[in-house]
Amino acid sequence: MANQYQTNLLIDRASDDIEIVSRVRAFIEKGDYQPGDRLPAERHLIGKLGMPRGALRRAFDALEREGVIWRHVGKGTFISRDSQEALPNVADWTTDVARQITPLRMVRARLCIEPALASEAALNASASAVTRMRIAQERASAATNWEDYETQDDLFHRAIAEASDNLLLLGLFDQLNKVRRAVAFGAVTRSTPRPSAEHSSFAEHEAIAEAIERRDRGAAQDAMRAHLQSVSKRLFEEG
Repeated sequence: MANQYQTNLLIDRASDDIEIVSRVRAFIEKGDYQPGDRLPAERHLIGKLGMPRGALRRAFDALEREGVIWRHVGKGTFISRDSQEALPNVADWTTDVARQITPLRMVRARLCIEPALASEAALNASASAVTRMRIAQERASAATNWEDYETQDDLFHRAIAEASDNLLLLGLFDQLNKVRRAVAFGAVTRSTPRPSAEHSSFAEHEAIAEAIERRDRGAAQDAMRAHLQSVSKRLFEEG
């Protein structure tokens, strides 16, 4: 009961954080701030946005991880880039790679990167990052069709990349994932309308999540590697 109460609190906190980040992002956009501009002082923003200092700082933490702002102790908070600006456009690059790479090489690329991301997540994951990972995991288990499952599976793996708390690693994951989706599209056939209760990824995801929550970097890395090898074998008949 206590664990469920704590989980509900974390889910509520994660939802609140999404809301406060949206409010701060909207303030930046409405103010037409440019890269290099300094935001008003915290005491001004607290009154302007109607949120406590702790909530504002959590929003700043999230926007700093995204690369929207940067902070200098004693000098203030500055705009790094437009809050709607994407990271450098590499769509053409990912399209070209997807046309040339085989499913096996794509899986091997995942094996190079995602176990390391799981290890970093075990070291750096915040409580809210773990909650996002767990929510995606639970929704994947409850999916009533493959499309919904794959959406939540994507969110689970991205939540792990986010939990690494490293913007560069997150960017690398996003590009890898774009290639993965392009390579896998049309290459996978499904014999059932939805994942079965015995779908192997459910237990594999649980092993990854548990290791990250325990802060066990080695176990998280090993669990992710085992999961990706299982996916490779199941989908592409490759080990």
